[in-house]
Amino acid sequence: MTQAGPWNRKVIAWALYDWANSAFALSVMAVLFPLFLGSYWSAGEPGAVVTQRLAWVTAAASAVVCIVAPVFGTIADAGGYRKRFLFLLAMLGAACTAGLGVTGSDYWQAALLLYLLASVGYYCSTVFYDSLLVDVVTPRYYSFVSSLGFAIGYLGGAALLALHVYWLTNPQGAGFSDATAVIRFAFITVGAWWAFFLLPLIVFVPETVTARAVEGRVVQAAYRELRDTMRHIGRYRHVVLFLAGYCLYIGGVFTVIFMAVNYGQRLGFEQKDLVMALMITNFAGFPATLLYGWLGHRFGPRLGIYLALAIYVAVSGWAVFMTDVRQFYVMAVIVGCVQGGVQGLSRSFYAELIPPTRSGEFFGFYSMVTKLAHVVGPALVGVAAGFSDRPQVLLFVLIPLFVLGGALLVRVRLPRDASAPA
Repeated sequence: MTQAGPWNRKVIAWALYDWANSAFALSVMAVLFPLFLGSYWSAGEPGAVVTQRLAWVTAAASAVVCIVAPVFGTIADAGGYRKRFLFLLAMLGAACTAGLGVTGSDYWQAALLLYLLASVGYYCSTVFYDSLLVDVVTPRYYSFVSSLGFAIGYLGGAALLALHVYWLTNPQGAGFSDATAVIRFAFITVGAWWAFFLLPLIVFVPETVTARAVEGRVVQAAYRELRDTMRHIGRYRHVVLFLAGYCLYIGGVFTVIFMAVNYGQRLGFEQKDLVMALMITNFAGFPATLLYGWLGHRFGPRLGIYLALAIYVAVSGWAVFMTDVRQFYVMAVIVGCVQGGVQGLSRSFYAELIPPTRSGEFFGFYSMVTKLAHVVGPALVGVAAGFSDRPQVLLFVLIPLFVLGGALLVRVRLPRDASAPA
Protein backbone atom coordinates (compact mmCIF):
# COMPACT_ATOMS: atom_id res chain seq x y z
CA MET A 1 0.00 0.00 0.00
CA THR A 2 2.27 2.66 1.30
CA GLN A 3 5.38 3.66 3.09
CA ALA A 4 5.37 2.34 6.66
CA GLY A 5 6.72 5.44 8.43
CA PRO A 6 5.34 8.98 8.68
CA TRP A 7 8.38 10.79 7.23
CA ASN A 8 8.86 10.36 3.50
CA ARG A 9 8.48 12.34 0.28
CA LYS A 10 4.93 11.16 -0.31
CA VAL A 11 3.74 12.27 3.12
CA ILE A 12 5.38 15.70 2.82
CA ALA A 13 3.98 16.23 -0.69
CA TRP A 14 0.51 15.22 0.55
CA ALA A 15 0.71 17.54 3.56
CA LEU A 16 1.83 20.45 1.36
CA TYR A 17 -1.67 20.63 -0.12
CA ASP A 18 -2.83 21.74 3.32
CA TRP A 19 -0.12 24.44 3.07
CA ALA A 20 -1.56 25.38 -0.33
CA ASN A 21 -5.29 25.59 0.36
CA SER A 22 -5.05 26.86 3.93
CA ALA A 23 -4.07 30.23 2.50
CA PHE A 24 -7.61 30.40 1.11
CA ALA A 25 -9.16 29.19 4.37
CA LEU A 26 -7.29 31.75 6.47
CA SER A 27 -6.58 34.79 4.30
CA VAL A 28 -9.81 34.69 2.26
CA MET A 29 -12.51 32.86 4.23
CA ALA A 30 -11.54 33.97 7.72
CA VAL A 31 -10.09 37.45 7.09
CA LEU A 32 -10.08 39.14 3.69
CA PHE A 33 -13.53 38.27 2.36
CA PRO A 34 -15.45 39.08 5.58
CA LEU A 35 -13.52 42.36 5.94
CA PHE A 36 -13.92 43.40 2.30
CA LEU A 37 -17.56 42.33 2.19
CA GLY A 38 -18.33 44.70 5.06
CA SER A 39 -16.05 47.61 4.17
CA TYR A 40 -15.96 47.52 0.34
CA TRP A 41 -18.59 45.40 -1.43
CA SER A 42 -21.31 46.16 1.15
CA ALA A 43 -20.08 49.54 2.38
CA GLY A 44 -22.82 51.50 4.11
CA GLU A 45 -25.06 48.47 4.70
CA PRO A 46 -26.27 47.62 8.24
CA GLY A 47 -24.06 45.18 10.14
CA ALA A 48 -26.82 42.58 10.43
CA VAL A 49 -27.27 42.59 6.62
CA VAL A 50 -23.57 41.92 6.07
CA THR A 51 -23.64 39.11 8.66
CA GLN A 52 -26.61 37.48 6.94
CA ARG A 53 -25.01 37.73 3.49
CA LEU A 54 -21.81 36.11 4.77
CA ALA A 55 -23.70 33.40 6.64
CA TRP A 56 -26.00 32.49 3.76
CA VAL A 57 -23.37 32.44 1.00
CA THR A 58 -21.26 30.18 3.23
CA ALA A 59 -24.23 27.92 3.82
CA ALA A 60 -25.03 27.89 0.07
CA ALA A 61 -21.51 26.76 -0.81
CA SER A 62 -21.76 23.96 1.72
CA ALA A 63 -25.15 22.90 0.35
CA VAL A 64 -23.70 22.59 -3.17
CA VAL A 65 -20.90 20.38 -1.86
CA CYS A 66 -23.41 18.17 -0.04
CA ILE A 67 -25.01 17.41 -3.41
CA VAL A 68 -21.90 16.78 -5.51
CA ALA A 69 -19.43 15.24 -3.02
CA PRO A 70 -20.83 11.66 -3.24
CA VAL A 71 -20.62 11.84 -7.03
CA PHE A 72 -16.98 12.87 -6.91
CA GLY A 73 -16.11 10.20 -4.35
CA THR A 74 -17.68 7.39 -6.36
CA ILE A 75 -16.08 8.53 -9.61
CA ALA A 76 -12.70 8.71 -7.91
CA ASP A 77 -12.92 5.17 -6.53
CA ALA A 78 -14.16 3.73 -9.80
CA GLY A 79 -11.68 5.25 -12.20
CA GLY A 80 -8.66 6.21 -10.15
CA TYR A 81 -9.23 9.88 -10.94
CA ARG A 82 -8.73 11.35 -7.48
CA LYS A 83 -5.65 13.39 -8.38
CA ARG A 84 -7.21 14.65 -11.62
CA PHE A 85 -10.35 15.84 -9.91
CA LEU A 86 -8.33 17.37 -7.09
CA PHE A 87 -6.29 19.33 -9.63
CA LEU A 88 -9.34 20.61 -11.54
CA LEU A 89 -11.25 21.64 -8.43
CA ALA A 90 -8.24 23.29 -6.81
CA MET A 91 -7.61 25.29 -9.99
CA LEU A 92 -11.27 26.37 -10.04
CA GLY A 93 -10.89 27.63 -6.48
CA ALA A 94 -7.59 29.38 -7.20
CA ALA A 95 -8.92 31.11 -10.33
CA CYS A 96 -12.10 32.37 -8.61
CA THR A 97 -10.06 33.58 -5.64
CA ALA A 98 -7.84 35.61 -7.94
CA GLY A 99 -11.00 36.90 -9.63
CA LEU A 100 -12.11 38.51 -6.35
CA GLY A 101 -9.10 40.79 -6.65
CA VAL A 102 -10.47 42.41 -9.81
CA THR A 103 -14.14 42.65 -8.75
CA GLY A 104 -15.31 46.23 -8.35
CA SER A 105 -17.06 47.71 -5.33
CA ASP A 106 -20.41 47.95 -7.15
CA TYR A 107 -20.53 44.21 -7.85
CA TRP A 108 -21.22 42.58 -4.48
CA GLN A 109 -23.38 39.94 -6.19
CA ALA A 110 -20.44 38.95 -8.42
CA ALA A 111 -18.17 38.86 -5.37
CA LEU A 112 -20.57 36.50 -3.59
CA LEU A 113 -20.73 34.24 -6.68
CA LEU A 114 -16.93 34.07 -7.04
CA TYR A 115 -16.59 33.37 -3.34
CA LEU A 116 -19.19 30.60 -3.58
CA LEU A 117 -17.39 28.94 -6.52
CA ALA A 118 -13.99 29.27 -4.84
CA SER A 119 -15.43 27.71 -1.68
CA VAL A 120 -16.91 24.82 -3.67
CA GLY A 121 -13.51 24.22 -5.29
CA TYR A 122 -11.84 24.32 -1.89
CA TYR A 123 -14.25 21.96 -0.20
CA CYS A 124 -14.65 19.47 -3.06
CA SER A 125 -10.91 19.19 -3.61
CA THR A 126 -10.56 18.05 0.00
CA VAL A 127 -12.72 15.00 -0.79
CA PHE A 128 -9.89 13.69 -2.93
CA TYR A 129 -7.13 15.05 -0.74
CA ASP A 130 -8.50 13.37 2.39
CA SER A 131 -9.04 10.06 0.56
CA LEU A 132 -5.36 10.00 -0.49
CA LEU A 133 -4.34 9.71 3.18
CA VAL A 134 -4.75 5.93 2.96
CA ASP A 135 -2.28 5.86 0.03
CA VAL A 136 0.61 7.66 1.71
CA VAL A 137 0.83 6.04 5.16
CA THR A 138 -0.28 2.97 7.12
CA PRO A 139 -3.22 3.13 9.60
CA ARG A 140 -0.82 3.23 12.56
CA TYR A 141 0.23 6.77 11.57
CA TYR A 142 -3.13 8.20 10.41
CA SER A 143 -3.51 10.50 13.43
CA PHE A 144 0.03 11.84 13.21
CA VAL A 145 0.05 12.45 9.45
CA SER A 146 -3.48 13.87 9.37
CA SER A 147 -2.56 16.35 12.11
CA LEU A 148 0.73 17.09 10.35
CA GLY A 149 -1.25 18.26 7.32
CA PHE A 150 -3.34 20.65 9.39
CA ALA A 151 -0.25 21.90 11.25
CA ILE A 152 1.63 22.66 8.04
CA GLY A 153 -1.52 24.29 6.72
CA TYR A 154 -1.70 26.66 9.67
CA LEU A 155 1.95 27.59 9.26
CA GLY A 156 1.58 28.21 5.52
CA GLY A 157 -1.62 30.20 5.89
CA ALA A 158 -0.09 32.32 8.65
CA ALA A 159 3.07 32.93 6.61
CA LEU A 160 1.14 34.35 3.66
CA LEU A 161 -1.19 36.32 5.94
CA ALA A 162 1.85 37.80 7.69
CA LEU A 163 2.96 39.16 4.31
CA HIS A 164 -0.51 40.63 3.78
CA VAL A 165 -0.40 42.24 7.23
CA TYR A 166 3.01 43.75 6.45
CA TRP A 167 1.60 45.28 3.28
CA LEU A 168 -1.45 46.60 5.14
CA THR A 169 0.64 48.31 7.81
CA ASN A 170 2.59 50.28 5.19
CA PRO A 171 0.82 50.19 1.78
CA GLN A 172 2.85 53.00 0.22
CA GLY A 173 6.14 51.49 1.36
CA ALA A 174 5.15 48.19 -0.28
CA GLY A 175 4.22 49.92 -3.54
CA PHE A 176 0.43 50.12 -3.12
CA SER A 177 -1.75 53.21 -3.23
CA ASP A 178 -3.83 52.28 -0.17
CA ALA A 179 -5.14 49.40 1.95
CA THR A 180 -7.88 48.61 -0.60
CA ALA A 181 -5.25 47.98 -3.27
CA VAL A 182 -3.41 45.68 -0.85
CA ILE A 183 -6.47 43.53 -0.19
CA ARG A 184 -7.33 43.31 -3.89
CA PHE A 185 -3.81 42.12 -4.69
CA ALA A 186 -3.87 39.76 -1.69
CA PHE A 187 -6.74 37.82 -3.30
CA ILE A 188 -4.56 37.31 -6.39
CA THR A 189 -1.57 36.12 -4.33
CA VAL A 190 -3.74 33.55 -2.53
CA GLY A 191 -4.90 32.11 -5.86
CA ALA A 192 -1.30 31.86 -7.11
CA TRP A 193 -0.09 30.32 -3.82
CA TRP A 194 -2.84 27.70 -3.93
CA ALA A 195 -2.06 26.67 -7.50
CA PHE A 196 1.73 26.54 -7.04
CA PHE A 197 1.85 24.42 -3.86
CA LEU A 198 -0.66 21.97 -5.30
CA LEU A 199 2.04 20.67 -7.66
CA PRO A 200 4.07 18.46 -5.23
CA LEU A 201 0.99 16.35 -4.49
CA ILE A 202 0.24 15.91 -8.18
CA VAL A 203 3.81 14.83 -8.90
CA PHE A 204 4.82 12.71 -5.90
CA VAL A 205 1.70 11.27 -4.23
CA PRO A 206 0.67 7.81 -5.51
CA GLU A 207 -2.90 6.85 -6.20
CA THR A 208 -4.14 3.31 -5.73
CA VAL A 209 -6.52 2.36 -8.54
CA THR A 210 -9.17 -0.13 -7.49
CA ALA A 211 -10.93 -2.64 -9.69
CA ARG A 212 -14.39 -1.15 -9.08
CA ALA A 213 -16.29 -0.16 -12.17
CA VAL A 214 -19.09 2.35 -12.63
CA GLU A 215 -21.82 1.06 -14.90
CA GLY A 216 -24.08 3.35 -16.91
CA ARG A 217 -24.06 7.10 -16.69
CA VAL A 218 -21.55 8.37 -14.18
CA VAL A 219 -23.79 10.69 -12.15
CA GLN A 220 -26.64 8.17 -12.02
CA ALA A 221 -24.22 5.43 -11.02
CA ALA A 222 -22.77 7.60 -8.27
CA TYR A 223 -26.14 8.26 -6.69
CA ARG A 224 -27.13 4.61 -7.18
CA GLU A 225 -24.09 3.54 -5.17
CA LEU A 226 -24.91 6.18 -2.59
CA ARG A 227 -28.42 4.74 -2.32
CA ASP A 228 -27.09 1.17 -2.04
CA THR A 229 -24.65 2.12 0.68
CA MET A 230 -27.40 3.91 2.59
CA ARG A 231 -29.55 0.78 2.33
CA HIS A 232 -26.83 -1.31 3.91
CA ILE A 233 -25.73 1.34 6.35
CA GLY A 234 -26.35 -1.06 9.21
CA ARG A 235 -23.06 -2.70 8.37
CA TYR A 236 -21.33 0.58 9.22
CA ARG A 237 -23.09 1.40 12.49
CA HIS A 238 -20.07 3.07 14.07
CA VAL A 239 -19.41 5.09 10.93
CA VAL A 240 -22.97 6.43 11.15
CA LEU A 241 -22.64 7.24 14.85
CA PHE A 242 -19.37 9.04 14.24
CA LEU A 243 -20.72 11.07 11.32
CA ALA A 244 -23.80 12.10 13.32
CA GLY A 245 -21.68 13.41 16.18
CA TYR A 246 -19.10 14.90 13.84
CA CYS A 247 -21.80 16.75 11.89
CA LEU A 248 -22.84 18.55 15.05
CA TYR A 249 -19.54 19.50 16.61
CA ILE A 250 -17.64 20.33 13.40
CA GLY A 251 -20.46 22.71 12.44
CA GLY A 252 -19.72 24.62 15.63
CA VAL A 253 -15.95 24.54 15.01
CA PHE A 254 -16.39 25.84 11.46
CA THR A 255 -18.70 28.65 12.54
CA VAL A 256 -16.33 29.86 15.27
CA ILE A 257 -13.50 30.02 12.73
CA PHE A 258 -15.25 31.79 9.89
CA MET A 259 -17.54 34.13 11.84
CA ALA A 260 -14.78 35.37 14.19
CA VAL A 261 -13.83 38.40 12.10
CA ASN A 262 -17.45 39.42 11.59
CA TYR A 263 -18.01 38.94 15.33
CA GLY A 264 -15.07 41.22 16.21
CA GLN A 265 -16.14 43.73 13.56
CA ARG A 266 -19.60 43.93 15.15
CA LEU A 267 -18.00 44.57 18.55
CA GLY A 268 -16.14 47.57 17.10
CA PHE A 269 -12.61 46.16 17.05
CA GLU A 270 -10.19 47.63 14.49
CA GLN A 271 -9.34 45.72 11.32
CA LYS A 272 -5.64 45.49 12.20
CA ASP A 273 -6.52 43.82 15.51
CA LEU A 274 -8.82 41.33 13.80
CA VAL A 275 -6.21 40.37 11.21
CA MET A 276 -3.44 40.13 13.80
CA ALA A 277 -5.57 37.92 16.04
CA LEU A 278 -6.30 35.51 13.18
CA MET A 279 -2.62 35.38 12.27
CA ILE A 280 -1.70 34.60 15.89
CA THR A 281 -4.35 31.87 15.87
CA ASN A 282 -2.58 30.09 13.02
CA PHE A 283 0.93 30.47 14.40
CA ALA A 284 -0.35 29.01 17.68
CA GLY A 285 -2.08 26.26 15.73
CA PHE A 286 1.15 24.92 14.18
CA PRO A 287 2.85 23.48 17.31
CA ALA A 288 -0.47 22.75 19.03
CA THR A 289 -1.73 20.65 16.12
CA LEU A 290 1.53 18.69 16.00
CA LEU A 291 1.07 18.03 19.72
CA TYR A 292 -2.49 16.84 19.02
CA GLY A 293 -1.09 14.50 16.38
CA TRP A 294 1.24 12.96 18.94
CA LEU A 295 -1.63 12.75 21.43
CA GLY A 296 -3.80 10.92 18.88
CA HIS A 297 -0.95 8.57 17.92
CA ARG A 298 -0.17 7.80 21.56
CA PHE A 299 -3.63 7.62 23.15
CA GLY A 300 -6.05 7.49 20.21
CA PRO A 301 -7.96 10.36 18.60
CA ARG A 302 -11.02 10.31 20.87
CA LEU A 303 -9.33 11.87 23.93
CA GLY A 304 -8.01 14.83 21.95
CA ILE A 305 -11.41 15.49 20.38
CA TYR A 306 -13.10 15.53 23.81
CA LEU A 307 -10.53 18.00 25.12
CA ALA A 308 -11.05 20.33 22.16
CA LEU A 309 -14.85 20.23 22.47
CA ALA A 310 -14.69 21.12 26.17
CA ILE A 311 -12.56 24.14 25.30
CA TYR A 312 -14.99 25.21 22.56
CA VAL A 313 -17.89 25.10 25.04
CA ALA A 314 -15.94 27.28 27.47
CA VAL A 315 -14.92 29.79 24.77
CA SER A 316 -18.47 30.06 23.36
CA GLY A 317 -19.83 30.78 26.83
CA TRP A 318 -17.09 33.28 27.56
CA ALA A 319 -17.82 35.16 24.30
CA VAL A 320 -21.12 36.43 25.78
CA PHE A 321 -19.16 38.62 28.20
CA MET A 322 -16.49 39.83 25.77
CA THR A 323 -16.06 43.61 25.46
CA ASP A 324 -12.33 44.22 25.14
CA VAL A 325 -10.03 43.51 22.19
CA ARG A 326 -7.49 41.93 24.55
CA GLN A 327 -10.05 39.28 25.38
CA PHE A 328 -10.45 38.69 21.63
CA TYR A 329 -6.70 38.07 21.36
CA VAL A 330 -6.82 35.55 24.21
CA MET A 331 -9.77 33.77 22.60
CA ALA A 332 -7.89 33.65 19.28
CA VAL A 333 -4.90 31.93 20.89
CA ILE A 334 -7.09 29.41 22.73
CA VAL A 335 -9.05 28.53 19.58
CA GLY A 336 -5.82 28.28 17.59
CA CYS A 337 -4.53 25.65 20.02
CA VAL A 338 -7.48 23.30 19.41
CA GLN A 339 -9.08 23.94 16.00
CA GLY A 340 -6.44 22.08 13.99
CA GLY A 341 -6.30 19.25 16.47
CA VAL A 342 -10.03 18.53 16.42
CA GLN A 343 -10.09 18.56 12.60
CA GLY A 344 -6.98 16.43 12.18
CA LEU A 345 -8.00 13.82 14.74
CA SER A 346 -11.54 13.68 13.32
CA ARG A 347 -10.11 12.86 9.90
CA SER A 348 -7.83 10.14 11.27
CA PHE A 349 -10.63 8.74 13.48
CA TYR A 350 -12.81 8.38 10.39
CA ALA A 351 -10.00 6.87 8.30
CA GLU A 352 -9.71 4.06 10.86
CA LEU A 353 -13.45 3.30 10.64
CA ILE A 354 -13.82 2.96 6.86
CA PRO A 355 -12.77 0.26 4.34
CA PRO A 356 -9.54 1.52 2.67
CA THR A 357 -10.56 0.21 -0.77
CA ARG A 358 -13.58 2.56 -0.75
CA SER A 359 -11.86 5.61 0.70
CA GLY A 360 -13.04 7.93 -2.09
CA GLU A 361 -16.69 7.01 -1.61
CA PHE A 362 -16.51 7.17 2.18
CA PHE A 363 -14.60 10.44 2.21
CA GLY A 364 -17.25 11.70 -0.18
CA PHE A 365 -19.72 10.96 2.63
CA TYR A 366 -17.35 12.63 5.08
CA SER A 367 -17.17 15.77 2.96
CA MET A 368 -20.94 15.72 2.42
CA VAL A 369 -21.54 15.54 6.17
CA THR A 370 -18.90 18.20 6.79
CA LYS A 371 -20.63 20.58 4.44
CA LEU A 372 -24.01 19.73 5.89
CA ALA A 373 -22.54 20.79 9.22
CA HIS A 374 -21.28 23.95 7.56
CA VAL A 375 -24.86 24.69 6.55
CA VAL A 376 -26.20 24.08 10.07
CA GLY A 377 -23.70 26.30 11.89
CA PRO A 378 -23.88 29.46 9.70
CA ALA A 379 -27.64 29.03 9.24
CA LEU A 380 -28.03 28.91 13.03
CA VAL A 381 -26.04 32.13 13.27
CA GLY A 382 -28.06 33.70 10.46
CA VAL A 383 -31.31 32.93 12.31
CA ALA A 384 -29.87 34.25 15.58
CA ALA A 385 -28.81 37.47 13.83
CA GLY A 386 -32.38 37.91 12.62
CA PHE A 387 -33.73 37.68 16.19
CA SER A 388 -31.06 39.67 18.02
CA ASP A 389 -28.72 42.49 17.07
CA ARG A 390 -26.29 41.54 19.87
CA PRO A 391 -23.16 39.98 18.32
CA GLN A 392 -22.36 38.18 21.60
CA VAL A 393 -25.11 35.61 20.98
CA LEU A 394 -23.53 34.48 17.69
CA LEU A 395 -21.13 32.04 19.39
CA PHE A 396 -23.24 31.21 22.44
CA VAL A 397 -25.90 29.48 20.29
CA LEU A 398 -23.25 26.97 19.17
CA ILE A 399 -22.77 25.33 22.57
CA PRO A 400 -25.44 22.59 22.04
CA LEU A 401 -23.61 21.48 18.87
CA PHE A 402 -20.42 20.74 20.82
CA VAL A 403 -22.21 19.01 23.70
CA LEU A 404 -24.45 16.76 21.61
CA GLY A 405 -21.68 15.94 19.12
CA GLY A 406 -19.37 14.81 21.93
CA ALA A 407 -22.14 12.74 23.50
CA LEU A 408 -22.65 10.77 20.28
CA LEU A 409 -18.92 10.15 19.93
CA VAL A 410 -18.96 8.20 23.21
CA ARG A 411 -20.82 5.35 21.50
CA VAL A 412 -18.38 4.96 18.58
CA ARG A 413 -15.96 2.03 18.66
CA LEU A 414 -12.83 1.84 16.56
CA PRO A 415 -11.66 -1.49 15.08
CA ARG A 416 -8.73 -1.35 17.52
CA ASP A 417 -11.15 -1.35 20.47
CA ALA A 418 -11.49 -4.79 22.01
CA SER A 419 -15.19 -4.16 22.64
CA ALA A 420 -16.00 -3.39 19.02
CA PRO A 421 -18.36 -5.88 17.33
CA ALA A 422 -17.00 -7.97 14.50
